[in-house]
Amino acid sequence: MNHVSTNPISLQQSIESKSEQAYRMLEEMIVTMDLQPGALLSESRLVEMLGLGRTPIREALQRLATEGLVEIMARRGIRVTDINIRQQLRLLEVRRALEQLNIRLSARRANHTIKEQFARIADGMSAAARDNDYKSFLHLDRDLNELIAVAADNEYSAQMLQKIHGLSRRFWHKHYLQVDDLAEVAGLHAAIAQAIADGDEEAAAAASVAHMDYIQSFTLSTLDL
Repeated sequence: MNHVSTNPISLQQSIESKSEQAYRMLEEMIVTMDLQPGALLSESRLVEMLGLGRTPIREALQRLATEGLVEIMARRGIRVTDINIRQQLRLLEVRRALEQLNIRLSARRANHTIKEQFARIADGMSAAARDNDYKSFLHLDRDLNELIAVAADNEYSAQMLQKIHGLSRRFWHKHYLQVDDLAEVAGLHAAIAQAIADGDEEAAAAASVAHMDYIQSFTLSTLDL
């Protein structure tokens, strides 16, 4: 008789994989505002929308709540948080310092394989700038953030930046069409990725400053939109 065993490690990895899948799908829907600020959600509706089980969706929602993208209300469901410019400006104060630290660490610590990945992201960002390809930019932006976290090899700064990036990306998405400067922002990202690929810590730090100066200016400009 054949004996079928359940490997608890494989089962846990499967759950984690589906949780990550649920997180990525929901995060993108919130950032691109397919799920609008203020929208009320339910686990059962999200199960139907995403075709995933309650456990991975619940874990994804908990993660999104720690990042400030949703609010879980006892017995009332889940609410997508509002966009707040004052919050965004305070967030940028922290992001500026943390991002420059992580980018410096990445340029210093990235190995050859990871540098090749940064070079590919730099090429992709340059192509997105040339082709005005917003969807590619959005995915490359997330890839760049994740790769910087890996290369910097500091779990504390990575965790803090993780809580910041989703809110920042959503704010930019809300306003970028009115500013219409995808080529500029994609170019700034390409400069960061290329400097890290080159192992040039000072150039990477300068590229980070230029990017954050742009984000600060962009955020303030939305007051007039």
